[in-house]
Amino acid sequence: MRVLIIILTLISAITLIPASRAEGPIEKVQLEMKGYDEIILPAGSFIPVLSTQEISTETCPEGYKVKFISTSDLFMYETNIIPRETVFYGYIEKINEPVVGTNAAMKIKITKLIMPDGFEIPIQGYIYSSNNNIIGGGLTPPAEWVKMPHYQAKFQGIAWNHRAATLQMRPGGKRSMGVHTKIPAGDQQIIILTASTPITHTITE
Repeated sequence: MRVLIIILTLISAITLIPASRAEGPIEKVQLEMKGYDEIILPAGSFIPVLSTQEISTETCPEGYKVKFISTSDLFMYETNIIPRETVFYGYIEKINEPVVGTNAAMKIKITKLIMPDGFEIPIQGYIYSSNNNIIGGGLTPPAEWVKMPHYQAKFQGIAWNHRAATLQMRPGGKRSMGVHTKIPAGDQQIIILTASTPITHTITE
C-alpha cells in the first residue's frame, strides 16, 4: 500500500511541473500610436501648377486624363502641406466645340494628388479661370467690317455748324468661325479647390 501511494505521488509531481511552468503571467502588447492633427486646406485655395502635356479641344475628347505638377512648396503656417513636384491628376469634364461667333471651351476637373513619396490624397478642384473655370469660349473677331458715316458738328455762336461726314469702319453683324482652345505643355496654370481638403500626410525632410 505504501508503495502505491509513493508511485501516485511521483506521477502527480511529474505532471504538475510542466503545468506550473506554462502558467506564467501573460503580458499585453500595446503599440504606441502617434497622435496626428490633420490640416484642412480650405475651399477656394489656389495651387500653382504646370501642365505636363498639351491639352486641346481639337485632339482630346471629354474624359481625357490630364496631369499637372506643382511648381513650388505650399505652406500652411510652418508646415509644408503640398511639396513641390506633387502631381495632380484629373480629366476634361466638358468640351464645347467651336461655332460661329464663339471659340471652343473646356472645363478640367482635378480629382487627386500624389506626393513625391507616393502618398495619395483625393481632392476636388478645377483648373481656374475667371469665367467660372471655363477655359476658352471667347467671342470671335467680326467676319466683316462696314463703313459708317460719322457726322461732325461744332457749335458756333447761336447755331450748330454741320460739317461733312467722315467714314468710319465698324464691325458688322457677322462674326467669324471659332477656333479650338488649347493649353500648351509646360504652361502655367492654377488649381482652385472647390471643397475643403484634409491633408492627412506631410513630408518631413
